[in-house]
Amino acid sequence: MTERGLDSGRAYHLESYRDHLSFERGLSPRTIDGYLREARRLAEFVISRGADSPREVSYELLRDHVACLAEEGRAASSVARAVYALRGYFRFLVLEGVIETDPSERLEAPRAGRHLPDVLSVPEIEALLGAIPLDDRATRRDRSILELLYGCGLRVSELIDLRVRDVDLEEGLVRVRGKGSKERLVPVGAAARSAVRRYLRESRPELDRGDSEGRVFLNLRGRPLSRMGVWKILRRHVARAGIGKHVTPHTLRHSFATHLLEGGADLASVQEMLGHADISTTEIYTHVDRSHLRQVHRSHHPRG
Repeated sequence: MTERGLDSGRAYHLESYRDHLSFERGLSPRTIDGYLREARRLAEFVISRGADSPREVSYELLRDHVACLAEEGRAASSVARAVYALRGYFRFLVLEGVIETDPSERLEAPRAGRHLPDVLSVPEIEALLGAIPLDDRATRRDRSILELLYGCGLRVSELIDLRVRDVDLEEGLVRVRGKGSKERLVPVGAAARSAVRRYLRESRPELDRGDSEGRVFLNLRGRPLSRMGVWKILRRHVARAGIGKHVTPHTLRHSFATHLLEGGADLASVQEMLGHADISTTEIYTHVDRSHLRQVHRSHHPRG
């Protein structure tokens, strides 16, 4: 186990939790490993967000962790099992007197069925992007990141994996490696092209210190940007824009698909741009589209 893993294990009482699962609950080794894996992943996540002990873990942090699990592509049933495991872990911490209140009480598992994705409206997108100043290398990077997430509908894992060679601004395309290492070409609109071009010209050369691995987006130490780094960037600019919704990188992907369909794009084209293997996955967005069409009908038809 890494030093980081040992630190998180001590701070979050994972050995005691293992003993509880084994000797008090009598669970099978396989089940114990699964429960401990979820607890360890949570510990590493919240420590990266500044929570050095279970007492500092809030409901909001737990909600962000669960959203991260979903963004990694885990099925709703898998995320639901993780939530169940975490509830048991926090009950253990309460019983042991490590914490007084259980932050997982309000934590909801995702339903197995499809649900309507959360999206930002076009004015909210404009407010988010317009709130980012372009006065230094970090904010120029941030603007290009959010422009690509929304303008191309990228998953956060796809964004941080982008190499410089994958970006063709002259042709207006990015080559994206999606799930299962499948590659696809996604068009890049004028606004995103302009933002990325400026970042590559004015900011990235200052950030690259030889450890970039050819990645497009780097942190201020010159290393490839992490998924958590993107989350922090987005959270900072959502707050700056005064948007009250809970916004994740996947919210921008959902907004991309929704706004394309509302603008008249066909489902097959949206499926290709999102990198969905099955068009039934893309069809969740048709519910948004139908809502938009009903609103148009009510607003403009004489008998609406």
